[in-house]
Amino acid sequence: MITVQQDAGSVKGSLDLLAQKWTIDPKLYDLQIGKRDDVTDTRVSVDGVIFHVPMLKRDSLYVLWKCLWPDCHNCCDRQGRLPLTKDDIRIIAKKLGYDSKPEFIRNETQISTWQEQETMGNLISTLTMISLKRKPEEKPEDDGKPISCRFLDDAGACKIHPDKPGVCWLYPFASWLEADNRGQPVVHATFQFTGDCPGYYLDSSLDSIMPVLQEYSAKIYAYNMAVSRTTRENYGAVDFVRS
Repeated sequence: MITVQQDAGSVKGSLDLLAQKWTIDPKLYDLQIGKRDDVTDTRVSVDGVIFHVPMLKRDSLYVLWKCLWPDCHNCCDRQGRLPLTKDDIRIIAKKLGYDSKPEFIRNETQISTWQEQETMGNLISTLTMISLKRKPEEKPEDDGKPISCRFLDDAGACKIHPDKPGVCWLYPFASWLEADNRGQPVVHATFQFTGDCPGYYLDSSLDSIMPVLQEYSAKIYAYNMAVSRTTRENYGAVDFVRS
């Protein structure tokens, strides 16, 4: 299951920009622009989260990831949107010196609505959430466009860390909740390919990514529970449709 948040043309443009600084494996390039027809889904369950790891079947290679910070901070420099959970709103409002959450929401956020679709499945998610403005003068029409986050400093670090939005802790994973056959929620996660991250690599084994999945599983699980609370309390909405 591969999650794409941009059309193939936008991903290609981002990859071409990325290639000016980083070497991108041609197999990974073709995967991200949708030219591979042999991608299979490998499910790896780690501490309550089911990770969907792509595999290139003809090459018998898994698509894996590691963070290359501080040499790269594209996830902050080409940020598409920063949806906030209810917890994020409380924490970041305090961080920025607001005594009133409504005042923080009025001055520092806007409403975002977007879709995520699994290119190896038929699940389409439509999400509506309050998003933190990535620049003070951000307009609704900027939503989803790559913009350098205003909290990114010259060294590539976040100026509001560790109080940054929960979604920032998850990159490059996209995640969602689905009900199992007993009706119980199960957290799923997969990579999001926007063309902006040079950290993807290929390997014949999953061993090297297991510590990453173990590190991220707790963050991903907690974030999905926070999103669930946020939508239940009418701070946002998530709808799933199978096409």
